[in-house]
Amino acid sequence: MDAARVGIITFPGSLDDKDAARAVRLAGAEPVVLWHGDHDLRGVDAVVLPGGFSYGDYLRAGAIARFAPLMTELTAAAGAGLPILGICNGFQVLCESHLLPGALLPNAGLHFVCRDQRLRVENADTAWTSEYREGQELVIPIKNRDGRYTADRETLTELADTGRIVARYVDLNPNGSLDDIAGICNEAGNVVGLMPHPEHAVESLTGPSTDGLGFFTSVVKKLVAA
Repeated sequence: MDAARVGIITFPGSLDDKDAARAVRLAGAEPVVLWHGDHDLRGVDAVVLPGGFSYGDYLRAGAIARFAPLMTELTAAAGAGLPILGICNGFQVLCESHLLPGALLPNAGLHFVCRDQRLRVENADTAWTSEYREGQELVIPIKNRDGRYTADRETLTELADTGRIVARYVDLNPNGSLDDIAGICNEAGNVVGLMPHPEHAVESLTGPSTDGLGFFTSVVKKLVAA
C-alpha cells in the first residue's frame, strides 16, 4: 500500500499537534491535518488526538472537546476498528467521550508536573505498542496538570485482568494515578490513551530518548501489513 495516512486532530488549545505530525512522519507515514469542527476524517488510516489544553480545559480537561463535531465521526470509526491514540489531553478527551473508561483528575498535590518519566510496557499487543515487548522500560516525558488516572475498583480490576493496562509508571508515580497507570486501551486494542508524550521522545537531538517512536512505528507497521 502507499504510505499510511495518520490524522492529527487540532482542537482550540492543542499544543502538540505539530510534534505528533513530526513523529508520524519519522515513523514513515503521512500526517493529515484534521480540524475539530469538521465532519470528515478524510479517509485516514489512524488518528492521533494530541496533547494540549483543548478549549482551555474549562469545566474539566477534555470535557468540551468531546462535543466537537469530528468526535462523532471518530466515535463511529473507533467502533469499526480505526486505530486511535490519545496523548495527554487526547487521553482525557477519550475518557470524556467514553471511548475509554475512567477519568483523569488533577494531579496529587495540585501541581503541574513536567519531567522525564520511566514507564514499563504492560501490553505489547495493541495497535500502538506492537513494536515493544512486554516488560520493556522506556523513558518518555510527561507534562500534565490533570494526569491522575482514576476509576472504580471494579474497572481497575477488569483492566488488569484483561490486559488493558498498556503502561505503568516505574520508580515514581508522578501524579497519583491509581495502580501507577500511565496508559490503557479499549477491549479491541485499537484505542489507546497515554498520559506521557511519546511524540517528544522520537529524536535524540530533542528528547531524553527515542523510546517514544515505537508507538508510531507500531501502528504504521500494522497498517502497512493490513
